[in-house]
Amino acid sequence: MTDAQSDIGRRRKRLKFRSWHRGMREVDLLIGRFADRNLDLFSERQLDLFEALLHETDPDLYGWVTGRQPIPNDLDHDVMRLLKTFTLSAGRD
Repeated sequence: MTDAQSDIGRRRKRLKFRSWHRGMREVDLLIGRFADRNLDLFSERQLDLFEALLHETDPDLYGWVTGRQPIPNDLDHDVMRLLKTFTLSAGRD
């Protein structure tokens, strides 16, 4: 394994941990499950976008992914759309 592969592996592991330990239990479940299912497939660009989402507050994130609040233009990207689709489909499982 190269250093770059090792670094991205550690980054994915750190992001998964952060996804499950945010504070608001509902968001932990949504973001944590999403991270478990998707982060291993994400490019570095997508990891950057996901990491930026983790800096947002739980109430804002919850509102955006559940459709209760409009998604700000600067956060309306492929990772947010994947998260929103994942959240909507999780409610049907």
